[in-house]
Amino acid sequence: MTPLRRGFLLALLILSALVSGCATKIRSEVTSFHQWPDNMSGRSFSFVHQDDEAKSLERQSYENLLRTELLKLGLVEQTTGAAAQLAVRLDYRITGRDVRVIETVLVDPWYGTPWYGPGFYNPYWGWHGYGPPYYGPMWPSMPVAREQSRRYSIFQRELRIRISDYASEKTWFEVTAKSEGEQGNLAIVMPYLVQAAFKEFPGTTGVPRVIDIPFKK
Repeated sequence: MTPLRRGFLLALLILSALVSGCATKIRSEVTSFHQWPDNMSGRSFSFVHQDDEAKSLERQSYENLLRTELLKLGLVEQTTGAAAQLAVRLDYRITGRDVRVIETVLVDPWYGTPWYGPGFYNPYWGWHGYGPPYYGPMWPSMPVAREQSRRYSIFQRELRIRISDYASEKTWFEVTAKSEGEQGNLAIVMPYLVQAAFKEFPGTTGVPRVIDIPFKK
């Protein structure tokens, strides 16, 4: 294999590694506002719902994720009939949009010609469409760049959490975590949104921050 071909293959491997690396984390933009007191540890909390939300199994699953983070803060879930000190509310949504991009790709130089196909395959290089006698200095043997259109869907995932005083309804903490990507299953992304929402808790009020969390396949 010539040095030129080796360099080309190395470039393809590097590009593939970079693309794979981009897909191994969930990036969220998190913005929180708070007046979080220092003496919150030990206070009791309960989730608040509207209408029949408490019956939703999906919501219960997300509340379980949130419960884990609240317990880490030293809060205690109110499980008896007494009123909790803190009311916890979460809202979530997902929306999508179609995207069309024009990108440059490498293709067989014989693509679209009468000489393209398995009958003109050269195992020396491995690109379908050419081979002896159509090989040599006078015949192009490297892929060429062409533009092609690609369509895909992008989803905006959003989680909002509010913690307030149950009696006075004073808000102590509220946070919004937003994430964007091709994953349209909110249940898969929700654990990362919840973790991002409580990363660096309570955070600098009103200052957006970007949180990257490794994606576990």
